[in-house]
Amino acid sequence: MSPSPSRPPRIGVVIVAGGSGQRLGYGMPKAQVPLAGEPMLVHALRSVQAAEIAAAIAVAVPAGDTLMRGICAEFPAAVQAVDGGATRPDSVRAALSALPADLDAVLVHDAARALTPPEVFHRVAAALAAGASAVIPAVPVVDTVKDTAPVPAPGDAVAARVVTGTPDRSRLRAVQTPQGFDAGLLRRAHEAALSFDADTAAAVTDDAMLVESLGTEVYVVEGSQLSLKITTPLDLLLAEAILSGGHHRQEK
Repeated sequence: MSPSPSRPPRIGVVIVAGGSGQRLGYGMPKAQVPLAGEPMLVHALRSVQAAEIAAAIAVAVPAGDTLMRGICAEFPAAVQAVDGGATRPDSVRAALSALPADLDAVLVHDAARALTPPEVFHRVAAALAAGASAVIPAVPVVDTVKDTAPVPAPGDAVAARVVTGTPDRSRLRAVQTPQGFDAGLLRRAHEAALSFDADTAAAVTDDAMLVESLGTEVYVVEGSQLSLKITTPLDLLLAEAILSGGHHRQEK
């Protein structure tokens, strides 16, 4: 990120809100699922607004979703909603095209991480301002993680896997959002992704993967335990408990 010395950096924020939410069991897009009586997207937008760093916000919503478009239109900050695509890169690319061309950096955030505290946004933005081109927030992995591979099922078992290795847990990090990038770099990464076949594009789970494929170093800053990704009913219960306890603005 290389803003002009005469002005502060201009940062845009992309919010990806196109998840189906099937595992939550509500029969509606994930960002519409109620959290403490309001759609999850409302909480995600409030988190971005509380950070006070966004010059522009674009939200990728499911095509034809009038409810989320209405939320964006009525939000106090200027928010533009765009139709997302079939894959995450498609959705981010659509939102990127709606942001101003003169941005210095773009932060990509998941609506499902609706309780991310402002400090995480600030750490990512500060690392970009210090000269990093790509920055992700992450937290240490607390579980032991195993590499596995499928093997013929023993006996009457339907399926089986075998352990092939145990990575060094001290080196592993669970990655969160917002992920921050030099604006030009992120656009180039998404242009390169246009050449991906369908299987490769579907396997992209975050924007850092696209930037890594260009050979760019991705830096890591401290994330937050409050930045949980709300994907299952248990996640939703935990998020409700955090909100009811008033802890969502107290970084953990």
